[in-house]
Amino acid sequence: MNTSRARVALAVGAAGVLLLAVVIMSPMLMTSIPSFLGSGSTARTDCVNGDTPVQEVSDTGASDIPADYLELYKKFGTKIGVQWNILAAVGKRETDHGRSNMAGVKSGTNSAGAAGPMQFLIGTWGGKAQIAMSSKFNGYASDGDGDGVGDIYNPADAIMGAAKMLKRNGAPEKVRQALFIYNRAWWYVDQVEQIAKGYAKSGAVEVPPQADEACDDPLVEAAPSDVVAKILEFALAQRGKPYLWGGTGPDAFDCSGIIYAAYRAAGLSIPRTTFTQWPFGVKIPQGDEQAGDLVFFNAGPGTGPNNPGHVGMIVSKGKMVEARCTLCGPIKVTTYQARGNIMGFTRPLQNPDVLEQLKKLQNAAL
Repeated sequence: MNTSRARVALAVGAAGVLLLAVVIMSPMLMTSIPSFLGSGSTARTDCVNGDTPVQEVSDTGASDIPADYLELYKKFGTKIGVQWNILAAVGKRETDHGRSNMAGVKSGTNSAGAAGPMQFLIGTWGGKAQIAMSSKFNGYASDGDGDGVGDIYNPADAIMGAAKMLKRNGAPEKVRQALFIYNRAWWYVDQVEQIAKGYAKSGAVEVPPQADEACDDPLVEAAPSDVVAKILEFALAQRGKPYLWGGTGPDAFDCSGIIYAAYRAAGLSIPRTTFTQWPFGVKIPQGDEQAGDLVFFNAGPGTGPNNPGHVGMIVSKGKMVEARCTLCGPIKVTTYQARGNIMGFTRPLQNPDVLEQLKKLQNAAL
């Protein structure tokens, strides 16, 4: 159900004439950026820094959800980054929080091959009901209780796995899309969403502010330069498009492909792959990163010491736009600070070759 954003990035002229008009920068925005790059305005903090609002449990939720399950929904909703009341609503709709006596809930499978309190297909879980987490497998099997085994019938393991699946498929931003992939029927999505609203004291399913397309403009306006604004505008316009290994657009991208294309949209040439983008930019200490910089992760194929396998582009402090993987859902804005495998940050705009490109574009604009 991936859909392209309606707003399309503005075209860039070959010489980038309008892009590099001379603007005097504020000293607060000049850190490691040439003075001729221009500056942006201040963004709304609710768009740039907001997280999914914390939901309090309603009286209905407190009375209907077993205390141990409620604790697990909240724990793994927070840990993985999805709405706890959506997790709880899935648990309710599937097995009444594990209380159902239907086939497959506590042992075996039902007629569709699903098992456990969150009703995973055995194949989706990883191929069998109990999986040693030290083994290689392809699925959402998770170890929520720390015993080293992903057990499809264990509530902690199953709820953590469900949270991971929802996250990979678009939650918390595109939560309806994530629910549709969980069980491909819109009536199911509607039912789960209605249950989730009833479990929250606010009566709503909250989404993070960056899920609102209206938040793109403030992110662009807050860019430290006109060049970065143009890069961000292109990258953000790709939200909702699918991941494709080796993709550089226009219909799909991989993690480094969207960055490569975004810089090209600003008239700049940088390396194409994650492995070559990593040594290209000037290294930036964590905490000094800003929009347009890149964040690299010790994750993905071919990863090793000083050899990152995944990259995202900073859109604001703590937020990045990324094309993560085929199973991870569409291109979207996500958080990076909670991930434990950050390898480092770079600033491609400070590479000597890019500085020369910028000077040529500036001269062409004069």
